[in-house]
Amino acid sequence: MNLSFVSKSVMILGLILFAKIAIGQSISTQMGARATGMGYTSSGIKDEWSIFNNPGGLGKINQVNTAFAYEVQAQLKGANRMAFVFNRPLKWGTPSLGVFRFGDDLYNEQVISLGFGNQLGIASLGTKLNVIQYRAIGFGVSTALSLDFGGMAELTEKLFIGAYIINLTQSKIGEDEERLPTRLTAGLTYNPEKNISITSELSKELEYETTWRTGLEYSFHQKVFFRTGFNLHPNAGFFGIGVAKKKVTFDYAIQFNPLKGASHQASASYWFSQKNKK
Repeated sequence: MNLSFVSKSVMILGLILFAKIAIGQSISTQMGARATGMGYTSSGIKDEWSIFNNPGGLGKINQVNTAFAYEVQAQLKGANRMAFVFNRPLKWGTPSLGVFRFGDDLYNEQVISLGFGNQLGIASLGTKLNVIQYRAIGFGVSTALSLDFGGMAELTEKLFIGAYIINLTQSKIGEDEERLPTRLTAGLTYNPEKNISITSELSKELEYETTWRTGLEYSFHQKVFFRTGFNLHPNAGFFGIGVAKKKVTFDYAIQFNPLKGASHQASASYWFSQKNKK
């Protein structure tokens, strides 16, 4: 038997099994090195990556921006992730475009997301439509549509609450009509000082244990950022740094996971000068 064929088949099987146990629509689409450095505590984070984290944050974006992120799995070849976003705030809300890819030529997942968010009083609400495609050599291509929804609210000047649900429509994929994972996440963000953010949230996927995430961000004059975080069920530790200079922001994060080893993510954002929302 061809050893190359056997090794490729084993790799495909491993990636498929990995996809089954991963948290998210299959492989997690949470992106942005800022959120990653804070343990993916994204329910209360409002930034350029909101479309891939909590779409409720889109309503708080008031400046045109674009961003790119790339993540490398040190011990699992062919399991890298990348994403691109573009946000265009208008007077009546913020439309957003996101493109995500995981995998390689043997097995890969692509997601195109169209999002929209708006600020309504103290709350910011957002939704997004996902076009999801899975492709594996020998297994063909499967495509599905799903809908996500999220929101954020300012309880006080220092305390924010956020929540979002992935796959609100409980969509299915493939000939076997396997249901895509549905996940509900809710959490709090506390800012005791202008340069300190403490985040904590609970995330529950229907068929898995509840995950607890906590993160911390500390900044020097809003130009240099230090971040850390941890997750329980599954357990993981995180650390990140960031630098902001005029219109450009660079972020880096590393995740330590006992199952997958270390993963590294870097992201860069560009903020255009004009403000379009009043």
